[in-house]
Amino acid sequence: MLVVDDEMGVRRALERGLTAEGMDVVCAADGPSGLRAALTGSFDVVLLDIMLPGLSGYRVLQHMRAENVETPVLLVSAKDGEVDQADGLDLGADGYLVKPFSFMVLVAQVRAVLRRGASSEAAAVQLKVGELVIDRAGREVRWAGEVVALSPREFAVLEVLASRAGAVVTKDELLRTVWGDELAATRNAVEVYVGYLRRKLEAVGAGDVVRTIRGHGYMASSPELDAALRR
Repeated sequence: MLVVDDEMGVRRALERGLTAEGMDVVCAADGPSGLRAALTGSFDVVLLDIMLPGLSGYRVLQHMRAENVETPVLLVSAKDGEVDQADGLDLGADGYLVKPFSFMVLVAQVRAVLRRGASSEAAAVQLKVGELVIDRAGREVRWAGEVVALSPREFAVLEVLASRAGAVVTKDELLRTVWGDELAATRNAVEVYVGYLRRKLEAVGAGDVVRTIRGHGYMASSPELDAALRR
């Protein structure tokens, strides 16, 4: 679940509560970072505040639907007017919660949209970054229809980057996620495998998908994602 809210206290409370309900929670603090995460299509549901810095929740939702990201979205707002709720639903929201809301009602709405979306479960096993398609179930990667042969470790690195497309992933984050508790693993191992991965992607014309953000880490992106974020 993706929670997008600019109030730290709200984010922390929701993360604690939803995690206790058995959900995996990722948080974003502003509109642009929320959009980058949402456009990956790797979440089952998005809880999206309307009043956000950088880009309003309405605009985030518009961009998601324009990019054919059909992840269920629950809008959150302090405004309880009928027009506000109607506007959100017209833009493609799956629900509308008015602050302050009952946590019990929130969980019930989340479960309801997850039940409604169960028929599209197959789509959740795929990640897309432009023409790059990652089949998580089949452990297969394709670029413009062509299979890209990756080792299990290269696949794991790409999966992490694609699941957070448009956001920077640090070497330490990749090290923890992909290598876990392997004592011999170092940041140098991350650099080596990103290099292997990039060369294989370059061989099929997908060299721009994995980018180095100097001094920070790596990012998966595409021209479509870049254009969406500039709007």
